Amino acid sequence: QVQLVESGGGLVQPGGSLRLSCATSGFTFSNYYMYWVRQAPGQGLEWVSTISPGGGLTKYSDPVRGRFTISRDDAKSTLNLQMNSLKSEDTAVYYCAKPSSEYRDSDPLFSMRGQGSQVTISS
Repeated sequence: QVQLVESGGGLVQPGGSLRLSCATSGFTFSNYYMYWVRQAPGQGLEWVSTISPGGGLTKYSDPVRGRFTISRDDAKSTLNLQMNSLKSEDTAVYYCAKPSSEYRDSDPLFSMRGQGSQVTISS
């Protein structure tokens, strides 16, 4: 059974940092593109970042590029998102997501997600 379990969210002040993690199981993590997506209050899902199998390719949405860093630990089947210089508009529930097929970069917004981790940026 595939499981994606996010952790690391919380309340931080603007300008602060958080590191999200996603523990996965039930599939061969190293063979999959992985994603972070988020959903702000009252908004739809928004793609945040993508990482390829092996980690050689990373992509970021414009709002987070230069502030967020996606990484993966294939030995631990864990996906990470280091978030720096956080802004109020980063407030959202953050989800890690997995496509249905190995080695295929699919639509992150239609990929399987975990339960999410709340990130709140407020002074």
